[in-house]
Amino acid sequence: MEEKTTKEVVPKEKLLEFICNAKKPPSFTEIAKHFGITKNERKLLKKELKKLMKENILAVRKGRYICPQKEEKQKETSKGKKTTEKEKKRIVGTVIAYPAGFGFLQSEDLDKDLYIPPIEMQYLLHGDKVLAEPKIYKGRPEAKIVRVLKRATKYVLGRVTKGKKDCLLIPIDSNQHLRFILPKKTCNELRQGTVVDCEITKYPTKSSPGRAKVKEVLGHPDERSLIVDIVIRKYKLPTDYPEEVKKEVEAIPDEIPKEEIERRKDLREQICFTIDPERARDFDDAVAIERTDQGYRLWVHIADVSHYVKPGTKLDEEAFRRSFTFYLPDRALHMLPEKLSARVCSLRPNEDKLAFTVEMHFDKNGNLLDYDIYESVIRSKARLTYDQALRLIIGDPGLEKKYPHVVEPLRIMAELARILNKKRWDRGSIDFDLPEVEVIVDEFGEPTAVVPYERHFAHKLIEEFMIAANETVAMHMQNIGYPCLYRVHEEPDPKKVEQLLELLQGLGYQIKKVKPPYHPKFFQQILEYFEGKPEEMLVRYLTLRSMKRAFYSPVNIGHFGLASDHYLHFTSPIRRYPDLIVHRLTKMALKGEIPDYKYWEEYLTYAGEYCSSQERLADEVEEEAVERLKIRMLKSYIGDTFDGIITGVHPYGFFVELKDFIVDGLVPIETLKDDEYIFDEPNHRLVGAKTGKVYRLGDPVKVKLVRADEERMEVDFVLAEEEEKEKQPV
Repeated sequence: MEEKTTKEVVPKEKLLEFICNAKKPPSFTEIAKHFGITKNERKLLKKELKKLMKENILAVRKGRYICPQKEEKQKETSKGKKTTEKEKKRIVGTVIAYPAGFGFLQSEDLDKDLYIPPIEMQYLLHGDKVLAEPKIYKGRPEAKIVRVLKRATKYVLGRVTKGKKDCLLIPIDSNQHLRFILPKKTCNELRQGTVVDCEITKYPTKSSPGRAKVKEVLGHPDERSLIVDIVIRKYKLPTDYPEEVKKEVEAIPDEIPKEEIERRKDLREQICFTIDPERARDFDDAVAIERTDQGYRLWVHIADVSHYVKPGTKLDEEAFRRSFTFYLPDRALHMLPEKLSARVCSLRPNEDKLAFTVEMHFDKNGNLLDYDIYESVIRSKARLTYDQALRLIIGDPGLEKKYPHVVEPLRIMAELARILNKKRWDRGSIDFDLPEVEVIVDEFGEPTAVVPYERHFAHKLIEEFMIAANETVAMHMQNIGYPCLYRVHEEPDPKKVEQLLELLQGLGYQIKKVKPPYHPKFFQQILEYFEGKPEEMLVRYLTLRSMKRAFYSPVNIGHFGLASDHYLHFTSPIRRYPDLIVHRLTKMALKGEIPDYKYWEEYLTYAGEYCSSQERLADEVEEEAVERLKIRMLKSYIGDTFDGIITGVHPYGFFVELKDFIVDGLVPIETLKDDEYIFDEPNHRLVGAKTGKVYRLGDPVKVKLVRADEERMEVDFVLAEEEEKEKQPV
């Protein structure tokens, strides 16, 4: 084919005319088909579309291309209609319940969530789909529920509460505003406060409470901590595998067939090793390195899960359904059964293992000179923890004697990791590096300690190598025009950036407002400015909050946070399903298989959306379990004083994050008794009307813990200085 520039594939004007005037936003395949683009020209068309996206002329929504300007005009037109027809229009939406008894209606037809008063919430469950009418009550817009269209769940988790006349279930999830009547027989068999998982037998109505029957008794909180069990039941997470999945897994041989070894690149003699957390059991990746005349040759070996988990099997269906391994403080709910995750696929030391290898050759400045991707068989020579790897890099005679063969490779890796890290930083990659804590629990599930999870150079070394492998595979798939599932990250919403800058100005940061499109270096500069200052971690958190979430998509729009033009997830197929999809497609591409573009576009769009939602669920579950355990542990510290920082200011008080526990709690405004405080919203502070005393976002404070409620996930403080004043004699 004759060499063409990107513009010669399809004239820009015709491309925009087709996309902007289409009745339904077109997909890449539909655009290519409309203009008669050949398979060889697809790569050039992708480059042209990507250029238009960078110029904010086009955007991608769920794998389809749209014109943002047209979308904005449609919003403005519809917004006017909503205002004038608000009283008449009925809206279908989802109920978002709050424990205090009120709720909000979420709907695509609304510009802003609509308030649902307690009188309406008395028969609604969190997540119910309802038909509602907007109305104005005492000058405030709210929702009048016409009818419930679909109930969110058939089950409810709660505590047994015995009364004189009846037995009630008090939910301990988002439905805490409701009460369900339990059979009297249940009350006779269970202690007050026992936690039970129930099936709803009659939904609540405006005139009567709901009814439920006990499905499973979890136990009593006095006997053992039930927090993780409660979180698992709340989110309906699978704790076991279907029988047909177990049978398929048992049929998988532990030994690698000789013919499989013979057809792969044999790297069993190579000095490669794994570096993982202390308690890890599933080892996704192993690394190896050698110094060359031009720089470095790095091997990243990834567990070849796709060899064992085949499309169309029950095992694959279950892996997709879960999509991720859920890591909880006292257990892990694995994507794959233990035989695969901890044995067959895991790159355990001194065992032959099947791998998918990315071999990269870098020059002395970290530039990628060439690469190769292939199936291999390896034999890890050591299983190192992050701490051991760091000690070997720095120098530890005892460990050097134990692992003499990995010392030199590790130190060469350290050189390359520093070079790659600097190169990534120079291009604008943002490293938030927020503090993390780990909750240690005993055999009864009780939290015993909250310890900082320290990330040091050994963590960053592996992180750099995994990023390099992910980028290399993404670049390869992009360059050959093969369908793939990318890990993408859009640039921040301008409104959120404006809000961030307002918050930072309140912390004394002066900066000229930058108009979109943004560059990651802009946010790098913010983090650099606050480095080493008391507000540093708060600013890192606020900056992260201004960003959009990364997600999975068949359309490569780049990764803003990493300042990368091409990125995907390839390096953790034992615990992430998107990586397994990428492995399968990469193997197809290496074998020269011609893909069905229409099928893969539809499948990858669906899989990307589903896996992105499962990832959000995994994050939510893990965060909630850790937060509840931290709050439970705080109960034993009631009355103690802590150092903290103000992380949010509101008309009703301000939130303080404890330095040691990294948990937020409220200092209610009514506890500030030395003055009448006024909320200064633009400057994010409370100001004393008489004294002029200020409590501002980012201020360090000492607080006394007065309440810790793990069920409602609420923590209350009073300022330590207020306590001291009350103790002083009059």
